[in-house]
Amino acid sequence: MKKIFKPVLLAAALALLLPGPVARAQVYADSSTALDKYLVPVTTPTATPDDQGFLGRWLLLEPISKPNRSNTVFTDSYIREAFGVQYFPGQLGDVLPKDGAKVKVTVEYQPPVNLQGGRPMGFGMEAPKYEQKKVTLKWHALDSKMPNVKLFRFATNLTEDRYGVIFWAVTVVNCEEDIPGVRLAAGSNSASMWWVNGEEALILSGDRRRVMDDGASQRLTLKKGRNVIWCAVINGPGMSDFCCRFIDDTGKPVKNFTLTTK
Repeated sequence: MKKIFKPVLLAAALALLLPGPVARAQVYADSSTALDKYLVPVTTPTATPDDQGFLGRWLLLEPISKPNRSNTVFTDSYIREAFGVQYFPGQLGDVLPKDGAKVKVTVEYQPPVNLQGGRPMGFGMEAPKYEQKKVTLKWHALDSKMPNVKLFRFATNLTEDRYGVIFWAVTVVNCEEDIPGVRLAAGSNSASMWWVNGEEALILSGDRRRVMDDGASQRLTLKKGRNVIWCAVINGPGMSDFCCRFIDDTGKPVKNFTLTTK
């Protein structure tokens, strides 16, 4: 067996560590999967929950940059503090933004990630310092084609911010009569908080994957008329999505209402 000289070994190691000319080209857009496979613009006055009761109509704000190199930091106290920041006027309020409305938000600016390999790179290095920057973000009224709302696909088709972000979402549940004793059941990737009519209903903390009915609120009443549901999802280096529905005491979906974004 021939001996392999150290210079050859060194060259081979460097070849593995250092990307070639193609790999060095930074690719920020990820349009390989069209957004309309997952989310489409709202075109009808109202929508209804799907067969399993999942809420598919939402106003989504383009992601807010919030750099996090790991999802293990998402404790209850951390996400309460992160979501407690007043990012935009009317946050958690009853008056919803209009589709296409723009807001100026102060964020911790992070350069776009290199998507070589489909994941953020360089997370083993020393944490960089982030500067405060004011950006303009837009609201989008969208219907999901799936039980879960694909926030990552929403982000990759609209902006360079997709990792280390906060997503805000809001919808309106319209009831013909009071519906007492229901629970809001949700799942998210990664951590999230949920509010019903201005009151905190559910918190899902930690590094988690989106699972149907991963957590459920205490019993609450959907009142006759308009009920505003807010959601915030925070994620670091990973995919982002959420799903939510209302269930009764037996775990069956509650579906006798309509959905709007007004």
